[in-house]
Amino acid sequence: MQSSVLTVEDYLNEIPEERKEVFQKLRDIIRNTIPEGFVEQMSYGMIGYIVPHSTYPSGYHCNPKLPLPFLNIASQKNFIAIYHMGIYVNPQLMDWFVTEFPKHSNQKLDMGKSCIRFKKLDQIPFDLIAELVGKMAVKDWIECYETQIKNRKSA
Repeated sequence: MQSSVLTVEDYLNEIPEERKEVFQKLRDIIRNTIPEGFVEQMSYGMIGYIVPHSTYPSGYHCNPKLPLPFLNIASQKNFIAIYHMGIYVNPQLMDWFVTEFPKHSNQKLDMGKSCIRFKKLDQIPFDLIAELVGKMAVKDWIECYETQIKNRKSA
């Protein structure tokens, strides 16, 4: 479920009241732990953390007019989601996260390729999310993106 709002503030205002506090806590943790160089903006109808064109002029290979996406958070119909491209393309990071998750939550990990879903808002492992978010610097993400996604798509 993507939003059509244009600003992060408007996105935050449309989150259901019962989710606002948890969602804001998640956003604050991300903003406090994400490495320098990522920029928060609306991206794909969600709050996104991107590599701006000023850092990576090539942009996203699917649409070079867009900046390179890295992480998104969203309030979906039945869950809060984190979309982390690093775990999608970096098997070591994925393995680390999957191994660490049970140490931080008694819930079963509900995950897609890059999507981590939290249906029970009181079960979000904020400390683990903070650690995950801080694990990949902008230069690491660009290198990973270019070797694992961009070059593979153009081959």
